Amino acid sequence: MLAKTIQGEFINLRPLQGSDAERTYNWRHSARAKYLNQGAASVEQQAAWIASRPVTEYNFIIELKSGHAVGMVSLTGIDTINQHGESGRFLIGDEDAVKGTPAAVEAMKLIYELAFDQLGLIRICGTVAADNHLMIKWQKYLGMKEEGRLRNHLYLDGQFQDALFLGLLVDEYRKVTLPRMNFLVAAGRVKNELKPTAQGN
Repeated sequence: MLAKTIQGEFINLRPLQGSDAERTYNWRHSARAKYLNQGAASVEQQAAWIASRPVTEYNFIIELKSGHAVGMVSLTGIDTINQHGESGRFLIGDEDAVKGTPAAVEAMKLIYELAFDQLGLIRICGTVAADNHLMIKWQKYLGMKEEGRLRNHLYLDGQFQDALFLGLLVDEYRKVTLPRMNFLVAAGRVKNELKPTAQGN
């Protein structure tokens, strides 16, 4: 499965490359990534990790239409027999650059379209650190269901903490998630269309 750039309205998902090592290393070691596994201990290790990604994974850089890289997201653990996969490694690394645009929600929308519409999966799932309350709230709003709790599953900031296991079925995606994502993207479209008028007042 060779990933290709996925075009959105506000952002594109570009396949992760070795040249992204320094950028993604810095993102993963920033305060915004405190609920993610920091992973590589150096840029060189990050480059080696990128090079080692199997072709069964879809790892993307989130780019604005200008080409400016603002984050990352992945679809991994794809099981074509049981038709499920795992969404994760999601991080907006440049928060200032995405203000006023629905970059985060559109990135997830494109990942879900890849999973459900292109790959024909019937389920996606993932884990979120139990203390990451904002992400849990956001994912549940977008239709994810809490399916379990993995005790002391993550070692973050010098201590173990639980992880919530979340899942989304294809029918839930079509009935709940997609309409809500479309609404948020449309709201971002209106907001951006009003920007020149607001500046002119």
